[in-house]
Amino acid sequence: MPVEGSVESLRSSEFSVHNRKVALMVFLAIIGVLFFLFFAAYHMRILLSTDWVAAPEPPLLWINTVVLIICSGAFEFSRSTARRGHLERTRTWFLIAGVLTLVFLVGQLIVWNQLIEYGYTAEKNPANAFFYLITGVHGAHLLGGLIAWIRAARKIREGVDPSVLRVSVELCAIYWHFLLFVWVVMLALFLNT
Repeated sequence: MPVEGSVESLRSSEFSVHNRKVALMVFLAIIGVLFFLFFAAYHMRILLSTDWVAAPEPPLLWINTVVLIICSGAFEFSRSTARRGHLERTRTWFLIAGVLTLVFLVGQLIVWNQLIEYGYTAEKNPANAFFYLITGVHGAHLLGGLIAWIRAARKIREGVDPSVLRVSVELCAIYWHFLLFVWVVMLALFLNT
């Protein structure tokens, strides 16, 4: 029996958030601060700069944005079907979301290559350097998310307990929704400078 005031007694029906979800929220707060600092440095560099020349936005950037939005939607469908216990639909939407994440990452590499071919390399201009830095860190977070995605995909394939599966799928969906939000803010930042 838990002692009053102990950690065990705090976990009650009024506060039934899974520990992994709390950990994810703390991690997302840290990521949010990191990107906020990048955005603040970006704006400060613009204000203090006489050599700032914004890079063009290749059309593929918009296609990648649509891919990321659809990816986030696929994660949401996966989460919804997992809540209802539809394992096959969960598996399908979850797989689609993972494939779309890879499509987005490959698309971003193509955007980088296009910009480099046009002569917009990181060392030529601070705007270029910030673009590569911020989109690169975003891509690294998506790659890290794919590790969690692989672990959850294994659980789906193995047919683990639906409650465990539901938590894993939900955590992946929350993570990708957050990274979509970061991407939209980042895109707005690039377009407004």
